[in-house]
Amino acid sequence: MYFFDIDPRVAEAAQKAVELCSDKLREIEQIQEYHQTKMIKAFQNAGVRESYFCGSTGYGYDDFGRDALDRVYAYVFDAEDALVRHNFVSGTHALTVALFGILRPGDTALCVTGMPYDTIRSAIGLEGNYPGSLKDFGINFEITDLKPDGTPDYEQIKKDIAEKKPKMVYIQRSRGYSTRPTLTYREIKKICDISKAASRGSIIMLDNCYGEFTERVEPLSVGVDVMAGSLIKNPGGGIAPTGGYIAGRSDLVEMCSYRLTTPGTGKEIGATLNTSRELFMGAYHAPHVTGEAMKTAVFASALFEILGYETSPKYNEDRGDIIQLIMLGNEENLIRFCAGVQSGSAVDSFVEPVPSDMPGYESQVIMAAGAFTLGSSIELSADAPLREPYAVWLQGGLNFHAGKLGIMLAADKVIKG
Repeated sequence: MYFFDIDPRVAEAAQKAVELCSDKLREIEQIQEYHQTKMIKAFQNAGVRESYFCGSTGYGYDDFGRDALDRVYAYVFDAEDALVRHNFVSGTHALTVALFGILRPGDTALCVTGMPYDTIRSAIGLEGNYPGSLKDFGINFEITDLKPDGTPDYEQIKKDIAEKKPKMVYIQRSRGYSTRPTLTYREIKKICDISKAASRGSIIMLDNCYGEFTERVEPLSVGVDVMAGSLIKNPGGGIAPTGGYIAGRSDLVEMCSYRLTTPGTGKEIGATLNTSRELFMGAYHAPHVTGEAMKTAVFASALFEILGYETSPKYNEDRGDIIQLIMLGNEENLIRFCAGVQSGSAVDSFVEPVPSDMPGYESQVIMAAGAFTLGSSIELSADAPLREPYAVWLQGGLNFHAGKLGIMLAADKVIKG
């Protein structure tokens, strides 16, 4: 690869991988074009103008740019309303605001996709016994387990919803640190249909992290009532420096806004400071960048399948997010893989990833993330807990060519041992 000493075996396998997944790459480009044109229409409908890029201070009253950005996100996500703010510190924060904004003491939320992702568990009260969790406020959180193959147990979901009549049916789209498949809009729609038939009054909430712009159909169009995610993942386009969003039914977004600020003020306040231009630019670039990350994931799946490793999803399967799972078999390969990804980064390429303890995670975690934005997982990154089955979760890639190089360097490290 021109300037890098890559094993000929990897280079040959990479060429085969590109040929193998060429149809899927073209399919992704069609999705990119669809969402990019929709994004431009969203900007035009919201009347975006240069003056909207000036940030507000103080209370942020009459920040027309902030309000226009909400309208942009509402349009592209097929939502009635959206709450897009730089002061959401993470996707977990946006999800937590939504949970606390909608649920009340004595309510029950039923997660129908098994145990949720590590970092949200402490906010719910499933781990850590931290003060201020949902559990601490008397909000019940129950779980419908997945089937042994990791897919939703639709029959059990139907029974649990019909029996419990929960205030909220909670869906996690992405797999988290598990090996279960990510949900596509088809599985999400099936859960929504079951929920509305079994308990029409239940609010359906989706953790949409990593899933934005990966399919033509948006979850809010198939029955989801409200969803949330992070701007340093797909919808920030690698440009947003921080932030998150909540989108969905207008009444639910309003409730969430009262939790983010105060009851009565909600969306009407909140200074944007100097973030507006980056959030608009990030949204504009998000459909294309997400597609580049998807192409990187498809290539990684094809390459490592050729090299003899199990991958999920397969290179030719439908995708509901940007995450690629690769089973590396042992701790040593896991560490080598992450070192290879780090060595292909434009930022901090000289850093050697090492496993360490991280807040919110049970096991030590290793992360490769040479990113322009700290923790940005729309940029090429890889991470994994050091525990069986020693799988690595790969995501991101601001452009396919750089992503391809990073994957080849990771394969090079694994092959050379």
